Amino acid sequence: MKKELYLMMFAILGFTGISLGQAQNPECMTNLSIYAEHAKVKNYDAAYGPWKMVYEACPDINKANFSYGERILKYKVENSSGAEKDAFIQDLMALYDNSNKYFPKSFSPGEVAIDKVLLMYDNKMASNEQIFEMLDKAFKEDRENFKNPKALYLYFSSLVDLYEANKKELQDVFNTYDDVTEKIEEENGELTDIITKLLPKEDAGTLTSKEKRRLRVATTNSESYGKIAGSVDSKLGALADCENLIPLYERSFEAKKGDVTWVKRAVGRMFSKDCTDDPMFRKLFEAQLALDPSADAYVYGGTLKKKSGDNSGAIADFNKALDLETDPKKKSNIAYKIATSYRRSSKSTARNYAMKAIDANPSNGNAYLLIANLYASSANECGETPFEKRAVYWKAADMARRAGRVDPSLSGRAGQAAASYAAKAPSKTDIFNSGMAGKTLSFKCWVGGSITVPSL
Repeated sequence: MKKELYLMMFAILGFTGISLGQAQNPECMTNLSIYAEHAKVKNYDAAYGPWKMVYEACPDINKANFSYGERILKYKVENSSGAEKDAFIQDLMALYDNSNKYFPKSFSPGEVAIDKVLLMYDNKMASNEQIFEMLDKAFKEDRENFKNPKALYLYFSSLVDLYEANKKELQDVFNTYDDVTEKIEEENGELTDIITKLLPKEDAGTLTSKEKRRLRVATTNSESYGKIAGSVDSKLGALADCENLIPLYERSFEAKKGDVTWVKRAVGRMFSKDCTDDPMFRKLFEAQLALDPSADAYVYGGTLKKKSGDNSGAIADFNKALDLETDPKKKSNIAYKIATSYRRSSKSTARNYAMKAIDANPSNGNAYLLIANLYASSANECGETPFEKRAVYWKAADMARRAGRVDPSLSGRAGQAAASYAAKAPSKTDIFNSGMAGKTLSFKCWVGGSITVPSL
């Protein structure tokens, strides 16, 4: 069932979709109105009796039996104990099953499975095996509706626990990690598209009340996906280090070298974990090039050329990758990958590619964070006085704040980075002593541009 934590809630009840026979049942109609009014003001004890009557006698009279019924039974579960609590849990489990039975268009099989698993998990009613198997089935059979952030994390977390108990293979962990992170990226991408469209209207002060709610919901949900993405990465931890990846891929290469999905994921993971110096990376890259000479392949080829000292060849491959890719978000991700490969060797080149990433996808917050880091790491290169050198941190902090604004899933990291940079910028005392309050300070180093010193 869709939760208000990550999706828009059902519209407030308009009693539609009532079957003719049940519409003629005055007791059901009366009690439907009674329990709905109680439930709206969260008086669930008063709502329980009339709801139960309608649910049992007229289950398909209105989907409110299930949307409000879930709230009522959850309240009962939380405020009972012992055998009574167990009975309410079983009632709620049955309600989830019946929601799909009577209103399949509103309550999908995947959502029902997620609701049941979370109820079992929260009440310590299921093992890791049961949790994983149920969520794995739901994800594979109803991926489109598998959107609950907590369920996404639990799906992956339970598998890692099974691997650590020697009940699953490491490759299973990597496969599911890729599936879960791709799903998180998809869902967050849809949310940041909404945010990107609405931010200019917010800046102009022209948002309607409906658009304000939409922006607020998208921002909150994006933040939730960001937290879950961080938790998934933490759960994976050292399992994806080079020392684990390389022997795994060496063992599997001959059997898997014709599987384009496996090869592309292996190359991508080794690239992201900076395992590109190992011969296995070149072997995998060449396999990908043979199977799918796509834009990503030129990114990896450029990386190998760059490491060998062929910078002009690397740039040519990187630009070829950008020319080949037509999807804006994929183009943005490619430009970001290229930017990260230059962050240590050429900050200006890294920024150029980061800006290409932003041009292709204005909601690429990672590109803003990278630019912020590049600025902050250049403080000693910019300016002649300590004040001028530290002033670059204002520019870095501004970039970090933009990252969190365009992609709220990064708000935690972006907020911490911005606060850290701002703390290193000149203090009020420094501003007063410099006599620069309210004035424009230009940067003559590679950073370029200028900032307006805060007024006192």
